[in-house]
Amino acid sequence: MSTVVVVKKANRVVIAADTLTSFGDTKCRGKYIENKDKIIVFKDNYIGVVGSSAHSNVFYSIINNYANLLSFKNREDIFESYLRLHPVLKEKYFLTTQEGDESEQVYESSQINALIANRYGIFGVFSWREVYEYEKFWAIGSGSSFALGAMYATYDLLSTPELIAKAGIEAGAEFDNASALPYSLYCVKLKVLEK
Repeated sequence: MSTVVVVKKANRVVIAADTLTSFGDTKCRGKYIENKDKIIVFKDNYIGVVGSSAHSNVFYSIINNYANLLSFKNREDIFESYLRLHPVLKEKYFLTTQEGDESEQVYESSQINALIANRYGIFGVFSWREVYEYEKFWAIGSGSSFALGAMYATYDLLSTPELIAKAGIEAGAEFDNASALPYSLYCVKLKVLEK
């Protein structure tokens, strides 16, 4: 399923992801696939998506056809963007919104978990469109628990967000059977807010 991490430190943010793609029981390592990057670039935003491999095709199509619906400057903008996208996902991309027992669901699921890194910070978006802004780091995907442990252990020891993200991705790839190296990594300088 993947390992995607975001880290904020030293006035920079980093997003990194493994490059393994799976088709059922078949694994396709990054060295065999041209479009192995799980991080989608949209303007000055980097979006790492986990779950169905179809999500990346959908996100590229959304960027090309619905860019006017997207803003990632803060939690509120990200939430509103995903709210505007939900009917598009259902009507244009045939998103199936059921997850488990429908009677226990409070909202329809968008079925997408993502991390966003940009000059405004690091954010997580989850299937019911809940949005979080992180102060230091976070990880999603099946390798996230390994990545979180590695980043927790190294955050105060390592000086750069790149090295911390690398530790997280490498831990995910080492111990999670649905993640593998090589990895992709992007770095953005944080916008300095005037006081």
